[in-house]
Amino acid sequence: MQTMSVQIKDSYVQNFMSYVNNHSENITISKDENLELDPYFYERQKELHQIKNNIDSGKVQMIENDEFWDDIDNFVETLQK
Repeated sequence: MQTMSVQIKDSYVQNFMSYVNNHSENITISKDENLELDPYFYERQKELHQIKNNIDSGKVQMIENDEFWDDIDNFVETLQK
């Protein structure tokens, strides 16, 4: 069995559901709560995993929280001059 994401035009939902009901022995419909909350959930998840892998491999260096805020403070000071 394969899992797919399907987008259906609002005006076609009834037709699509009729098709699914007529072929229910081969099709299972379930809502993905992640996509209900965030339509880009899986794209964001993939990007975050890539960022984590880059940090773990040393490809990207993560800075400490204090260092980050020091940099922000210094940047703001330069803007105010």
